[in-house]
Amino acid sequence: MLISNELRWFYPGKLPEDIKLWFQQNCLIDPLQSPEAREDIYLYSPGCDYLGIKLRQGRLEVKWRQAEFSVVRFGESVAGQPEKWGKWLCEDSTQESFQPAMVLGNPLWVSVQKVRYSQLFQVLADLTAQPVSDQERIANGCRVEITNLVIQENAWWSLAFEAFGENNYLMENLQATASWVFNTYQGTRLLIIDSYAYPHWLGLVYR
Repeated sequence: MLISNELRWFYPGKLPEDIKLWFQQNCLIDPLQSPEAREDIYLYSPGCDYLGIKLRQGRLEVKWRQAEFSVVRFGESVAGQPEKWGKWLCEDSTQESFQPAMVLGNPLWVSVQKVRYSQLFQVLADLTAQPVSDQERIANGCRVEITNLVIQENAWWSLAFEAFGENNYLMENLQATASWVFNTYQGTRLLIIDSYAYPHWLGLVYR
């Protein structure tokens, strides 16, 4: 099982150009990095904010929320709800299972198109964060993603932090990275009311 402390925000519409430019210039090692495009297919589970099930690139991913933490704030314009999640990955080497064709057409499975920029951060022993290459092997860190989403032809965007490492340092890894990232942030306010995970978001937007 993989454990992470996560912090996310979701907003309707396309990713604002000024926020995209800020992320490219201030957060990415390579400002010219090409975004990653993919499709994730989620099982819609109304009323189950604590459970996430999806198909991604030929595997099944199951996430279970283990804890919710106190609100965190970064400056005057950012407030969010951190959560602790456990994740299990199931793969089939024969590629006979976990294929989109097996579930698409079922109204309880919903396609989400994603185009994202992401950056890996290492958190050092003094709890300072620094961006590093994806090829680096690090014990404590956090991945930061900014993503354009399309669900049922409706556009949304999201900013997310996924901290990993030693269990006792997960929150420190999250906060150290978010502090580094938001030090240069001057975009729209990120509000606690808009801070939640994918299962809650699906419950709001999927009809």
